[in-house]
Amino acid sequence: MNATASTSELAAALREHFVRIILPIWRGPGFNSALGLPYEAVAADGRTPLPVTRYRAMACARQLFVFALSGEMQHAQRLFESLTHIFEDRTHGGWFYSVDAQGVPLDTTKDLYTHAFVVFACAEYGARSGNRDALDIVHRASSLIEDRFAARDGLLHAALDAGFSGTDGMPLQNPLMHLTEAWLAARVATQDAAFDTALAKLGDAIARTFVHQPTGCIAELPVGSVDNRLEPGHQFEWFWLVRQAGDVLAGSGLREALARAFLFAHENGVDATTGGVHAALDEAGGVQDSTQRIWAQTEYLRALAVHDDDDVRAVLPQQIGRFQPRFLNARGWVECKTQTGEVSRAEMPSTTPYHLATAYAALPGV
Repeated sequence: MNATASTSELAAALREHFVRIILPIWRGPGFNSALGLPYEAVAADGRTPLPVTRYRAMACARQLFVFALSGEMQHAQRLFESLTHIFEDRTHGGWFYSVDAQGVPLDTTKDLYTHAFVVFACAEYGARSGNRDALDIVHRASSLIEDRFAARDGLLHAALDAGFSGTDGMPLQNPLMHLTEAWLAARVATQDAAFDTALAKLGDAIARTFVHQPTGCIAELPVGSVDNRLEPGHQFEWFWLVRQAGDVLAGSGLREALARAFLFAHENGVDATTGGVHAALDEAGGVQDSTQRIWAQTEYLRALAVHDDDDVRAVLPQQIGRFQPRFLNARGWVECKTQTGEVSRAEMPSTTPYHLATAYAALPGV
């Protein structure tokens, strides 16, 4: 793409690569047709599945979302059937974290991150396909989350055992972020005002517990925790989410906090030479982990695309121009690079197309 191409033309090239290169991997060599499940990852050649040690419900749900969003309903239906038949726990309720190579439950942990993606994927699939069973799962899984994962101060446990008990861990921002994403999708898919109430309660709890006041950033651990960190990619992701929420999260102050967090991450978390987004910063803005993960790059693109400031949005075409040759190729993508450009993770996980799809959907020209 030449240097004078418009942002819409640059975005169209990303979407064309996704349709031509990415989706065929996960319809073909990245999909175990016998089990009806995506492999956890394929090699850098885009053709060879990595040896199977597990299949995760979250990965299946993310792929369900991707193919539903792409309008490939036959493949989406197959993934929906696998999500419900293979991962759903008929004894205790909820969804298992993973199954083994034969599809037998492996890790029976009840993981909030996983349950959030079940809601998110079923909302997208149900809305686009009209499948009432999927929309029923949206309601049923959301009620289970509110009831069984409930923790102190309006928060939710990150993980519980198979019977929804026994946790020593603290709440974490990442599953709560994806639950926010899931309930925003559920709100649109079902038009049920109950999701507005749930989102407002969750937003207040997140603001009280995770917002780092000096920067507005949402920390990975509750503020004050030892070894806490600020991830620029998550600030960009949250920035986009709170704008999608409109007035639903207005009382939480998250929109104002994330406006500051965006600037903090934009100024401290993006390498000036390559445009690559660093993995983690400390609370003063120092680089704690300079790894450049592809998902963080896509969240930066999405945040730039929806920013209110014209000067910030003007960065988008240059950033697409840096992202495309650095992270995309004729075989698929590069998952992680070092700051100096070496590939630090060569395989392509089945969970990454979700990040590509959501970012590209927010870019101009859709």
